[in-house]
Amino acid sequence: MDILLSKSTWFIIKWVCEVLGVLMNGIYIVLDTIGIPNIGLAIIFFTIIIYLILTPIQIKQQKFSKMTSVMQPELQKIQKKYQGKKDQNSQMKMQEETMAVYQKYGVSPTGTCLPLLIQMPIMFALYQVIYHIPGYIGSVRNMFSGAVEAIQGISGNAEILSKFVQDNAVRLYSNVNFEEALTANNITDILYVLKPSQWDKLTDISAFSGISDVLNKVQESTESINMFLGINITESPMDVIRSAWSSQSWLLLIGALLIPILAWFTQWISYKLMPQPAQKSDNPQGGGMEQSMKMMNTVMPIMSAFFCLSFSIGIGIYWIAGAVIRCVQQVIINRHMSHMDVEDLIAQNQEKLNKKRAKQGLPPQKITQQAKMNVRNIEEPKKEKSSEEKRQERKNSTEYYNNATDLKPGSLASKANMVRQYDEKKKKK
Repeated sequence: MDILLSKSTWFIIKWVCEVLGVLMNGIYIVLDTIGIPNIGLAIIFFTIIIYLILTPIQIKQQKFSKMTSVMQPELQKIQKKYQGKKDQNSQMKMQEETMAVYQKYGVSPTGTCLPLLIQMPIMFALYQVIYHIPGYIGSVRNMFSGAVEAIQGISGNAEILSKFVQDNAVRLYSNVNFEEALTANNITDILYVLKPSQWDKLTDISAFSGISDVLNKVQESTESINMFLGINITESPMDVIRSAWSSQSWLLLIGALLIPILAWFTQWISYKLMPQPAQKSDNPQGGGMEQSMKMMNTVMPIMSAFFCLSFSIGIGIYWIAGAVIRCVQQVIINRHMSHMDVEDLIAQNQEKLNKKRAKQGLPPQKITQQAKMNVRNIEEPKKEKSSEEKRQERKNSTEYYNNATDLKPGSLASKANMVRQYDEKKKKK
């Protein structure tokens, strides 16, 4: 029986990883069948499929975002109306009026919570599957079986590998207890994350001199599946940049630099394609949130490039592929949303709500009518006109009556004009 390697042990995430691992394993089997077994390609196809599966959630979030932009003016009025009022009664009224607006448009204030709760475990699981490739792809694990058996046959292998990991700063993504006898999974965990230079140092260990041929064979096999466009995806861009600079391999250097650059650029484009607020908020809190969002849209792509330098290139490939897919998704969703009427969205939301109420044994609810009654007091009281404004209005009214020539017979304006003309004739006499 083929027992897979160490997997993610994170709570909940590990179960999501099991599902995603089956998908990753299936993709690799297909690639292997057609003669192109490659982890980099597997990660790209893996990312495409996952994002396609998440497309309905993306659309739901965009719909909520569009409804939020429509509701924003009313919500801002409520915030402005109760600005500075911290008493319990005012806060309760503010909450009631806010909920009335959400009811008016048939949406829930927690509309984005469920999509996020669905997406977050999947995104974390994606990283775990990529970090533990042999744990979820049985054929990749089997490539290490020869080297694992050979190392297990060496006396004191745990102590030797412990010193090797420490001396060569090997980054492990699984917990390995060197105080006990190493299992086949432990050894495979170590071997999978080795960089080409670290493989060379492993074969130079005197205790492993008798198994150097086996180690070299495994290294060649694993390098072939981890090479993507001439770069080993188990390495970080920074490692490749250093080795390429020292060996003056300029094409390799350019390829390594492109990974963080593309990670930044694709992330930046994807943020730019996201719907922007329709109008600026007059509320200080709202304005602060807008500024924060703009800052995040600028900083996050830069942070992606920075982190990409030290993470494995496999993670960089995932980030770039994911950002490209999001860009394509966003263009399609934006076109779809631009042709969608807000009234239709409200009607759809009301229909969904009434279906939920029907399941609960409740009668249908006319949300829009109810909400219109609830939000009747949202508008701020009109400002009293100043004495100067009133005087100007009287002046304009007088000029209107004096200059009017086409007044309707019998109207109040015509009667006033007749009185004015009579007074003027009397004065002349």
